[in-house]
Amino acid sequence: MTYTIKDRNSHEIIAEGPDGEAEDSVRVLEGSWYFKPTQVDMTHLVMTERTYNCPYKGICHWIDLDSPTTQARNIAFVYKSPMTGYEFIKDRIAFYGRDTSGTIAQGPDIQDTASV
Repeated sequence: MTYTIKDRNSHEIIAEGPDGEAEDSVRVLEGSWYFKPTQVDMTHLVMTERTYNCPYKGICHWIDLDSPTTQARNIAFVYKSPMTGYEFIKDRIAFYGRDTSGTIAQGPDIQDTASV
């Protein structure tokens, strides 16, 4: 099974990675899916200066979607220097494991909403 994030309007794949225990597997934490940077198409993603300070994971930077068909804020985030115990998410690009205003999530235990 794979985890896939698509642009809500164009249905183009933004991120895709395998389920499992291997190093390149998507990491799932608190409902978010953490992809290796090589699994994410950054063509229409914009790293922002906006941040959020999680009291136990550290500071994350928000990522916006700016594609020809979809503009949405805060669709993804990345922890460049996570706190101790969360090193496994360092530099991985996280997306919400649910549909958002700009994205469609498809993965284990998620209904395929792209065709609904």
